[in-house]
Amino acid sequence: MEQLETGSFLSAKDSCALGPAIRVISWNINRGQQLDGVLDFLRRTPADLILLQETDINARRTQYRNVAREIAQALRMDYVFGCEFEELTQGNHSSPAYHGQATLSRLPISESRVLRFRRQSGFWRPRWYIPMIPWFQRRLGARMALVSHVACFGKSLVAYNVHLESRGNDALRCSQLMEVLDDANQYRAETPVVIAGDFNFNLSQRPAASVIASFPFNSTLNNGNVRPTTTKSRLGTARVVDWILTREPFDYVGPELHDSVCASDHYPLSIVLQST
Repeated sequence: MEQLETGSFLSAKDSCALGPAIRVISWNINRGQQLDGVLDFLRRTPADLILLQETDINARRTQYRNVAREIAQALRMDYVFGCEFEELTQGNHSSPAYHGQATLSRLPISESRVLRFRRQSGFWRPRWYIPMIPWFQRRLGARMALVSHVACFGKSLVAYNVHLESRGNDALRCSQLMEVLDDANQYRAETPVVIAGDFNFNLSQRPAASVIASFPFNSTLNNGNVRPTTTKSRLGTARVVDWILTREPFDYVGPELHDSVCASDHYPLSIVLQST
């Protein structure tokens, strides 16, 4: 599969004039294994820009569906899917399965690209001594950010849809986070930037907090009362790993963690962006 798949389900009727604000949702949907529940929330909480992580295409575990395309079609939005991994135990040579990030928009997406991180974990690679069964999740590919340019407020908003490594240590995740922030730094100060997704560690604590402090980004959910963004694991712990970062010239209001939603092992996050 090519790095990007795109599709458009936005009709002229659905594409209305932009108001004074846009709603952004970021959510790790756990491959879309509870797709009906995912769609139920997204229909009840309309958004102009949706950033989804862990999205399947043609995987056995999600009934060989193109999850990104189905969500975009149901919500009548444009979408771009960035391929993170080929899931070797979820498809076969003649019908491969893929996994990655999907960005959906009611606003024009002018361009997209994949920012594939230089430093990666070798954990997922196939090896002769590891059985090729779904439990071991053997993969080809690498962690990345899906970068899309979206037209709004007379400007081009740059949206980074991020999924950092779940294996390895915080030093590896910090390296990947630094790549995202360095990449975003290429855009002029008047260009609005949103960085959102599953970072797989707590950005309000060191070492991540020290990295972010060197850049002009605000964490929309770090108000001194950080709450877990995942459900409890089999070990009985919930984690703070999902974040939305913004950069001026946007103001943001109404940051919300939707922790009553049970359609994934992560909760959706939302904010409303206003032009200053």
